[in-house]
Amino acid sequence: MPLTIRSLHAPGVTGGKGTAGAWEVVFVSSANAKARTYTWSAVEAEGLHKGVFPGPQETWHAGGPNQPFSPALLKVDTPEALDAASKSDTSVAYLSKPGQRPPVDYLLDFQAATRFPNPVWHVLWGGTLSSAEYSVAVDSSTGKTVAHD
Repeated sequence: MPLTIRSLHAPGVTGGKGTAGAWEVVFVSSANAKARTYTWSAVEAEGLHKGVFPGPQETWHAGGPNQPFSPALLKVDTPEALDAASKSDTSVAYLSKPGQRPPVDYLLDFQAATRFPNPVWHVLWGGTLSSAEYSVAVDSSTGKTVAHD
């Protein structure tokens, strides 16, 4: 089952609305206590192989903050998540400020201990959850904005 999905920047590839030049998905198996990361890239670049590329299997044990989730819960993809994230009142204020915005990144995860019942797309203006200039969380099943900062 998937654990996380995140967009990656691929050199020379400009991401569009809800798209990216590369993606990384971590799949886990509780029964086998294993994890494997797969990447897909539109181009061959340092650290990226064009097409789908599996990483090595690694040991994995349940119990961290991120939990695997059923792919059936993923009903909203990144273009819809970006659209929902861009329409919230605080996002409109952020996006209407003068100046350049960092590129948009995406992270899908499910943290069962949080108040969100489904996996969440984090729409990140710039980098990671901890380094983003601005972020909005969108429920991956309903498409509703559930948090922003």
